[in-house]
Amino acid sequence: MRALDETSPSIVVIGNFDGVHSGHRSVLEALGRIASERALVPVLLTFDPHPAITLGRTAPSLLTRLARKQELVRRFCPGIQLAVREFTHAFSQQTAAEFADCVLVGELGAKAVMVGANFRFGRGRSGGIEELSALGGERGFEVLAEVLVKDEHGALSSTRVRELLTEGAVERAGQLLGRPHMVSGGVGHGQKRGRTIGFATCNFPEVNELLPANGVYAVLVDRVQNGVACALAKGVANLGVRPTIEGAGKRLLEVHLLEFAGDLYGHELRVHFVRRLREERRFAGLDDLKTQIAQDSKLARDTLVAAEPVLELGGAWA
Repeated sequence: MRALDETSPSIVVIGNFDGVHSGHRSVLEALGRIASERALVPVLLTFDPHPAITLGRTAPSLLTRLARKQELVRRFCPGIQLAVREFTHAFSQQTAAEFADCVLVGELGAKAVMVGANFRFGRGRSGGIEELSALGGERGFEVLAEVLVKDEHGALSSTRVRELLTEGAVERAGQLLGRPHMVSGGVGHGQKRGRTIGFATCNFPEVNELLPANGVYAVLVDRVQNGVACALAKGVANLGVRPTIEGAGKRLLEVHLLEFAGDLYGHELRVHFVRRLREERRFAGLDDLKTQIAQDSKLARDTLVAAEPVLELGGAWA
């Protein structure tokens, strides 16, 4: 991790910030406001890989890749710097004091540090917010409590977003995120069955983020070129094992783009899940499947009729 310019004292927020949900947005906006008031550089200290992996535990499913996380945090806190610390076994063995001295003060020049009430750090997660405050008093940085955002179901969290997605409740997940959940991946070759029934699809052999439950969804699709995303089309997505298709069975994301025709093989696309239209189910044959896809496409069009690309995002969907 590159140290910040020692002439630029910082305010540091520590966390994974996976998903960059509405609770994170509140923290980031507060971070930017305090940074401006105190003439500090806002910094997000995050870790890669997820600490659970290094510690031999199962890491939670990913909501946002690092590049997307960086895009989102800068949207809510312009000028923020991402300090990505490689979470190695040796790093996990640092004492709380070593972490404060080497990382917060030595590398980041922290004059203020924002953490949640349940923040733990140091070897064996031995340190908490009280010890961090004591270390800050000795080393010249203030510890600030993050703003905790709640709704009627409790605190907003990445865990809640993951639970909603695994249930297929993408609209509720989107409410917590402040935007539709997005997955990304390259378009690959499939069996080309869709084009034989008039509904060509983009197939995604691999995606980088957590997929919602199997089903049919109204989606918005961006194309990524030279690292920049731009709105491509509205669409209807099928996620599942395609039980009507002989020889299918592997879980696959397929997206039929509405009002778009073109070769997208090898292109990276971003798929935003707006609404779940129905569950995945088996049909008697391809004719019945074709009729249902036509109905799904109409419903997706109606669902997405008011959707417009966001000019502030360079014309991407969200």
